[in-house]
Amino acid sequence: MRAEDVAQYLADNPKFFEAHLDTLGRIILPHPHGGRTISLGERQLLAVREKNKELEKKLHDLLLFAKENDALQSKVQEFVVTLFAARDLATLQDMIPHLLSDIFSVPHSVLRLWQINAPSAEVLAFAEAQVHPVCLHHAAHDSGAWFAASAASLHSFAYLPLPAGAETIGMLVLASEDKQRFYPEMGTVFLQRIAEAVAAALHPYLTH
Repeated sequence: MRAEDVAQYLADNPKFFEAHLDTLGRIILPHPHGGRTISLGERQLLAVREKNKELEKKLHDLLLFAKENDALQSKVQEFVVTLFAARDLATLQDMIPHLLSDIFSVPHSVLRLWQINAPSAEVLAFAEAQVHPVCLHHAAHDSGAWFAASAASLHSFAYLPLPAGAETIGMLVLASEDKQRFYPEMGTVFLQRIAEAVAAALHPYLTH
């Protein structure tokens, strides 16, 4: 008889052990961590404890995630409030990289406005094809050159197209030497908020 057949029989006959209580007492199982044998009851108790530990860890991770989200939300708010204190384009262009460094600890960032620095056709197509910010482990097209001498040491990038209706007015690129700072699978909700805030702050100073 296969083990699967035994398991199915017990699942189909839940009263089996009620009629054979002495059998339960004689069942001895190896301890999951080795060293000795234990009864079925002890094994079930261990399973419950292990399950509780897993649940506690998940709860801890959720609380930590919520705390990190709250902290990040506060940083985004600080960034936006400071951003809209600027009163001219030159101040904004100078302010944005400093705010990203001071508030979010982003070591490298470049702001490119199409009106001032026309992009290559590939970069423009790339920017306008993105519905949301995109994170990569390599520079997109010729954008690596925007970081000048630092380009060779950068291993992760976040591309934030700056929206203006169906088009873009430019792109904000964040970069790091740390390959895991920005990675393709990461969430981009906060990056999107940053992009929208930067675009809104810049928009009044750009001609159309």
